[in-house]
Amino acid sequence: MTPLPGGYSAPEMQHVLEVACVRAGLDCTDAVLLRGHTNAVIRLIRDPVVVKIARRGTRPSEVARTVQFVRWLMEQDFPTVPLYPVSDQPVVVDGHAVTFWTFLPQPDHPVSAAQIAAPLHALHSLPTPPFPIRRVDNVAVIRRSLAATQSLPSHALRYLANRLDRLEAALATVRFNLPEGILQGDPQHRNALHLGDRAVLCDWDTFVWGHPEWDLVTIEIHCRRFGYGRQHYQAFSDAYGYDVTAWDGYPVLRDLREIRMIATNARKVIHAPQTAPEVTRRIEGLASENTALEWQIL
Repeated sequence: MTPLPGGYSAPEMQHVLEVACVRAGLDCTDAVLLRGHTNAVIRLIRDPVVVKIARRGTRPSEVARTVQFVRWLMEQDFPTVPLYPVSDQPVVVDGHAVTFWTFLPQPDHPVSAAQIAAPLHALHSLPTPPFPIRRVDNVAVIRRSLAATQSLPSHALRYLANRLDRLEAALATVRFNLPEGILQGDPQHRNALHLGDRAVLCDWDTFVWGHPEWDLVTIEIHCRRFGYGRQHYQAFSDAYGYDVTAWDGYPVLRDLREIRMIATNARKVIHAPQTAPEVTRRIEGLASENTALEWQIL
């Protein structure tokens, strides 16, 4: 029985989906799996709903934290994909936290980076929420991912750990330009959706508090590494009003963010062994300082 990348089998996913939808009063007949890279993201056909089943090991309290945050965003009239009006979210089935989101029909092209600029700038400008938000700590996240990685050779893990140590020391000397605020944590083309002629943000599992440069460098990496190109990124920085690549702290944040992206995928190779060659290729690219190497989407 082949597991999904979220760490559970297709029959288990179907069981969780059916039980959660019954509890929410929804019909999952003919439901379609949209994404299964980390969480299972499933579109219901009979109701205008997207169901998200958290990966194995995700604490329901973490998903409840995300629900609380998105409800607050909705109260602020922030451009987010809205939660579907199911009163008690998340629904927990056999340890899996399940949330329900309003389905937004999409055209056949992704949101551009320039379209992401307005909602991302608005996010960074929001007031402090009336509940605690953890601070960004990419170094700690990377260390946890490396510790949990079971499918990389020891020399590759040592290389990433040593590179991380050097970057952690360099990060201590970085001076940020932008004031702290709420961060999306992983802003990118696949974490935004079209809504009419504007974009709305989605996928809030990684929201944190910190300097916006972390979000801006993530956008730049996605434009450069996944084939969108410099002009595509430049349109974003022009729309946002800040070019993170012109800042002297950019190389440190870029390298840390890229290690985090690699370490996250390395941790998940055990559930998606077909991704191992790409993870290795990315590590080899880092070792050769090839910042122009185009990555394949995993």
